Amino acid sequence: MSAASVEPPHGDLPLIAEANRLMDRNPGYRVEIIGGQLLATPPPDGPHAVVLTDLILPFAAAGLHGPESKVVQGVGLWLPTDAEDYAIPDLAIVDADIDDHLIENNCYDPVCFRLVLEVTSSNWKNDLRTKVTAYAAAMVPVYVIVDRKHQRLHVLTDPDCADYYTHRVHSPGETVTLPGSLGAEVTLDVGEVLAAGRPKSAPDEG
Repeated sequence: MSAASVEPPHGDLPLIAEANRLMDRNPGYRVEIIGGQLLATPPPDGPHAVVLTDLILPFAAAGLHGPESKVVQGVGLWLPTDAEDYAIPDLAIVDADIDDHLIENNCYDPVCFRLVLEVTSSNWKNDLRTKVTAYAAAMVPVYVIVDRKHQRLHVLTDPDCADYYTHRVHSPGETVTLPGSLGAEVTLDVGEVLAAGRPKSAPDEG
């Protein structure tokens, strides 16, 4: 199922102005607007960054960073849920012509997103709840969550406005083949992914 095209905003954008001020004052923070609410995420820890790199490698090896699609980090996705809503997924696979889909504030139309991926941090509930609704509303075909809090890998597909029809939860010891709609076959070892993202000093924290 393809992502839904969204309309560009009109007029003044006071929440976006405040979001940009927050990012200027707090370097390294990720500030998003979802459901008309500002969400601020502190800078990630080292294992968070490591697991993202480990995930980029199989996507690139499958040819998803090439002439038809790109593997990108920290690119804004404009949401249809409220006038100024946008999210910044940790990782995304997008159509190669993403530059043709710029909407506002360095955020792009969800129509060019094939997959979004989040690695949980201290505000893990946003990834497991708030963003499920947001990405489903944007009709992003595949949403993957590396749930470091509960040591699970979630793969959500078949969006329908406010939720995903299919939500599969995978544990260490399993392998997961992501949907072919990405444009290539990618199989992930759940245990390896979760191990790469686990902080050594606090293995139960996400």
